[in-house]
Amino acid sequence: MAAEPAPSGPAAGAATAVTPQIQLIPASVEGALDAAEEAVDLLLDSGRAPGDVLVITTGEQHPWAAHELSFGEASYWAQHDAGDDVFYTDAAIAARAASRPVVVVAVNGGPEAAAVSALSLAHSRAGALLIVCGDPQRINSVLGAGV
Repeated sequence: MAAEPAPSGPAAGAATAVTPQIQLIPASVEGALDAAEEAVDLLLDSGRAPGDVLVITTGEQHPWAAHELSFGEASYWAQHDAGDDVFYTDAAIAARAASRPVVVVAVNGGPEAAAVSALSLAHSRAGALLIVCGDPQRINSVLGAGV
């Protein structure tokens, strides 16, 4: 008796990573952080749990991250590990952050390499949705090259 052929199609790739939906919110470098804040507010208002959201900045740190880091890295990362609130991190240290269902990236400056790194990392960390706030031309060129 001949063996059945291996399954193919969507069911065959069930063990592979899920590709998150990508949403682009056009914003200037100066407005990217505000756009990310608005996106987070909309997510929370629509019922998304705060612990489902990770926010990564490519330029200046989010004020919450800067404030929390002033108490030391141990306290800062303990809040991340608790996973019960939105977590804000800088692209330079974002690799330490765990996956979350939603990742929001504010492309608010910084070197091109930071944007490439942040977007690639965010793409791998986002379970369902990746929201990118920034200049669409810059983001599309980075997404095309880095993700």
